[in-house]
Amino acid sequence: MPSFVLSHTAAVFPLHGGGVRAPSEVFAQIFEVFLLLGTAVGVVVVAYTMYHALKYRDDGGADPYADKVERPQMGEMPTGGSGGRKVFYSFSISAIIVVSLIAWTYSQLLYIEQGPDPAQTDALEIDVEGFRFGWEFAYPNNHTTNTLYVPQDRVVRLQVTSRDVFHNFGIPELRVKTDAIPGQYTSAWFTANETGTYEAKCYELCGSGHSLMIAEVRVLPQDEYESWYNGTEGSTGSGNQTAANGTETATESADLAAPTASAAPAATAGGVGA
Repeated sequence: MPSFVLSHTAAVFPLHGGGVRAPSEVFAQIFEVFLLLGTAVGVVVVAYTMYHALKYRDDGGADPYADKVERPQMGEMPTGGSGGRKVFYSFSISAIIVVSLIAWTYSQLLYIEQGPDPAQTDALEIDVEGFRFGWEFAYPNNHTTNTLYVPQDRVVRLQVTSRDVFHNFGIPELRVKTDAIPGQYTSAWFTANETGTYEAKCYELCGSGHSLMIAEVRVLPQDEYESWYNGTEGSTGSGNQTAANGTETATESADLAAPTASAAPAATAGGVGA
């Protein structure tokens, strides 16, 4: 069922960047479809209401429909002038539209939840660790940094955890969001179609420095990213030292109450936000 739905969804909507639609594109399509359909329904309902309000308005004269309309009696269910066919058709069409919308939206969210097939994408794997009050990103070559660098038009898979308390990692502009839980790993993915600088934030209250828990996200063209990445070979970067300093500073301040969690078996769960 899921593979059937996803394959047909891909056939209906154009794919970006080698057959992968970014989560931001998927959510934009959902919004556009509901906006278009909602506008169409609103226009029809308002037009239908105005038409009948004008047609059957009281102009002070005799009722021209007095002898043509069978008035409903108390306790009877009105059937309309065509034996209930209008009611049947309206309910049937409405049901078809609603069920189709539910099925289509489910297929889109299922794509977001599952992500593209790893065997068909050259995904970049990055480990993300949250701490009070910052983020540390570890790359496949063991380079760590507090700024997330990613290439344009490439699938990025994040494995997110926490060093101390519950956090929630999210990049609103890229429509990615997932929990950061001590002792566990959650997964999320995204594709950035446009170069630029974004912000990753914590979306779960974690202490007095929660509002300052922001990391810079830089999306680079593929060649610039490769140049940066190759230049980090054999370097651990400044991530660990910055993380340690951030933790020490946070410990010295008066923290708000923050939830904690004991170590638990590793678990993987996709998560995206809108």
